[in-house]
Amino acid sequence: MKIATKFLGEVEITNEDVITFPEGIPGFPDVTKFVLLPLDQDLPLALLQATESAELGFIVAYPFVFKPDYAFDLSMEDSEVLVAEREEDLVTYAIVTLKEKLSESTMNLLAPVVISMKKKVGKQIVLSDSKAYPLRFSLSALEGSVK
Repeated sequence: MKIATKFLGEVEITNEDVITFPEGIPGFPDVTKFVLLPLDQDLPLALLQATESAELGFIVAYPFVFKPDYAFDLSMEDSEVLVAEREEDLVTYAIVTLKEKLSESTMNLLAPVVISMKKKVGKQIVLSDSKAYPLRFSLSALEGSVK
């Protein structure tokens, strides 16, 4: 099936590509179906695109590229929502706020997006320790790699 996206125009996806967010994303509780679309092979960025709304898409990044010591614990409730049998089945992303200069762009480490790739279920988790990680962590580490 084809979907319209915020940044990539129209793209072809399959039902197997769809990731369900049972609780939606904070601020968008009624939007529950998303797909992950690669943006650029040279950058650790992707597009988390709502399948039901072309205007709702989030640039996401692998936070460990920018902050290798990034870590947090999943609550039992979050683990149940994600239906994860093993930690290895989970992939973590952080939502990025892009600015004109990449060095001024930030990502949200306080509320990671965790996806069970095996079960195709996701959740944005707001960490309880708000002092552990910033809401706006700089992406300046990538500045020199942009072509």
